[in-house]
Amino acid sequence: ECGRVWRLAVSTGVPTAVLYGSLSLFVSILHNVFLLYYVETFVSIYKIDKLSFWVGETVFLIWNSLNDPLFGWLNVLFSSFSQINEVVLKRLAALSRNGPLFALSFLAFWVSWARPGLQFLVCLCLYDGFLTVVDLNHNALLADLAVSAYDRTRLNFHCSLFSALGSLSVFLSYSVWDKGDFYSFRLFCVALAVVSALGFTAVSRLLKSRFQKEARLRRDEALKLKELSIGQGPLTQQEKPVTLGEYLRQLSKHRNFMWFASMNLVQVFHCHFNNNFFPLFLEHLLSDSISASTGSILLGISYIAPHLNNLYFLTLCQRYGVYTVIRWLFLVKLALSVAMLLAGADQVYLLCIFIASNRVFTEGTCKLLNLVITDLVDEDFVVNQRQQAASALLFGMVALVTKPGQTFAPLIGTWLLCVYTGYDIFERNSIQDSAAAMASSVSGQAGFTVPLRQGCFYLLVFVPISCALLQLLAWSRFTLHGRRLQGIKAQRQGTQHSHLMDVKAI
Repeated sequence: ECGRVWRLAVSTGVPTAVLYGSLSLFVSILHNVFLLYYVETFVSIYKIDKLSFWVGETVFLIWNSLNDPLFGWLNVLFSSFSQINEVVLKRLAALSRNGPLFALSFLAFWVSWARPGLQFLVCLCLYDGFLTVVDLNHNALLADLAVSAYDRTRLNFHCSLFSALGSLSVFLSYSVWDKGDFYSFRLFCVALAVVSALGFTAVSRLLKSRFQKEARLRRDEALKLKELSIGQGPLTQQEKPVTLGEYLRQLSKHRNFMWFASMNLVQVFHCHFNNNFFPLFLEHLLSDSISASTGSILLGISYIAPHLNNLYFLTLCQRYGVYTVIRWLFLVKLALSVAMLLAGADQVYLLCIFIASNRVFTEGTCKLLNLVITDLVDEDFVVNQRQQAASALLFGMVALVTKPGQTFAPLIGTWLLCVYTGYDIFERNSIQDSAAAMASSVSGQAGFTVPLRQGCFYLLVFVPISCALLQLLAWSRFTLHGRRLQGIKAQRQGTQHSHLMDVKAI
């Protein structure tokens, strides 16, 4: 049955796994540019004041945390009594509608249309709302389309490949980024948004058409089975929908979920800290030692290399398991940070390597975490004896706990920088920059204030050291690996064998 379905899929042209992975391209070409430039745009170009920035980030923190479980719960309500193919079709329809709206919300950042504080708040909430819907449905498809580690790794492989292609937008963005003349950058963003909107529409509709054909085949076969079972009792009992309170109680007893969420909160913080402060580190640690073209290359490599490197990490996952590979990455991050701290801030080439490799290993870990969440979906399915996996809701609950790290990153980073160096990015101008430069050459400064360059270096190395130690502690308590994981997957595959698709046929 599965083989016939996938022969139908492949006969229409592009393999389904490639189409699924290509959706990552249409997210990454926009999201990488957003992460790199939105803070700099509002601080340096729109001149947002500190109070408005903090208020916007605080409201965004609340919205960013609540919208994931909200949309995930709505996903569960709308698909409570649906078969797996119908769930897939609903997810694809949501991608077809919300993908273009996500691209449109991206454009709202780059044109000044309101007071900076109001625009900052509205743009962040709109953008994150549509990004959440797109991410939830795309990630939930990973758990819905496959159960085995091999199949999910194969789907994730295509996502990493297309995300690497999407990171090329960072290379191009650096060549048109000019705070003095924003016109070229705006045109570049419009072009990216058009490509993303058209891509979401075309790919999601193609996948939807493909699975509609499959759903019709399954309905025909179900009718034949129903005719053969006349006079017999129902094959399965319809599941009573679980309430949100019951689900939260079940989740509070899910120890692996709690430890994973703790680790992932730190990971989200570190990823966004790197994204937000990468331009600052380039400016104050390397700008006097490297050319602008070298900075552009370093920036592009730091965004593309994690996705390419992740292709290698995925092969390691197939051999050693996701848990072991992620643990290795934490240890490597800790070792590199300690080595950079001992080497000091004057080692320019080591700084270049460390700044790039820090993003590579941090982002590489992020790309593997969806595989862990799909394993948690399987454990939740088996332990709570569900008839249908609550994949979108679990992804949403993970985001509820971890998304605050996205807001904490710029807030804590700017606060630490101001406390240790006296440098305030909201009030920087030529006078302040000159004062900071003079302060760097004056010894015997009062209090704990350190030169700006040294303060940036301490941020660069102590943040990953602290994050790695916290993550190793949480990850050591996570038990969903080895024999336990194999047992969970065997039980789910035995339960849903007739409803799942085999990605190996792609």
